[in-house]
Amino acid sequence: MSPTIPNETRMAPETLLKKRKSADRQRVQKQQAASERKNKLGSNNKRKLVFKRAEKFIKEYRDVSREENRVSKVIENVDKIEVPAQAKLVFVVRVKGQSKIAPKARKVLQLLRLTEVDSGIFLKLTKSTAELLKIVEPYVAYGYPSLASVRKLIYKRGYAKVSGTERTPLTDNQIVENALGEYSIICLEDLIHEIYTLGPNFKVSTNFLWPFKLSTANAGLGVRQKIKKFVEREGLAEGVEDINALIDAQN
Repeated sequence: MSPTIPNETRMAPETLLKKRKSADRQRVQKQQAASERKNKLGSNNKRKLVFKRAEKFIKEYRDVSREENRVSKVIENVDKIEVPAQAKLVFVVRVKGQSKIAPKARKVLQLLRLTEVDSGIFLKLTKSTAELLKIVEPYVAYGYPSLASVRKLIYKRGYAKVSGTERTPLTDNQIVENALGEYSIICLEDLIHEIYTLGPNFKVSTNFLWPFKLSTANAGLGVRQKIKKFVEREGLAEGVEDINALIDAQN
């Protein structure tokens, strides 16, 4: 019995050669088509990416420009800011951490030691501090704290500056006396009284405290609405009651 001869072997050499060339040509065409589709897709994606980046940059430039214009208007109208006839105690909390901040506003936040979101400080409300608050108003919440709120903050969140840089929890009256004894402030209640009543050593007392680090206000929609109200409000006199609610929610 004669062996089986493969089909390709039985084909004429010219026919076999043509078939292989056709297969090679089709393969090359398919590869070229696939490469063109890939390049076209990559080009489209790149165009989309470039467009999105351009949009992002335009928005950033617009935001920075708006912020600079806002700060300029505040500075122009500082004489129109109304403040109480007598200095009052306010508690200021940073509620927004936006990165696109005008240089003037950023400097004021640093001056107030509000470099982090949910950090808070006690501040004496005067003409000059009212001007500072107006500049950073979109990024902070503030109002007049009650004595109970002042006491809660110091007892629960109070940290003292020891040796300039060391952050020490206020767990002992001795810490207060060692730092402020020369001002007749020898315990936590003395410190609370000095701050709440805006005593003669108010600045020394508040500098003795680190900015308060509060919890994120996640106690429900009501608290978030209070923060939104703070950020959107106009004028310094509003939020007297709400600042205490905000302190309770974040303390």
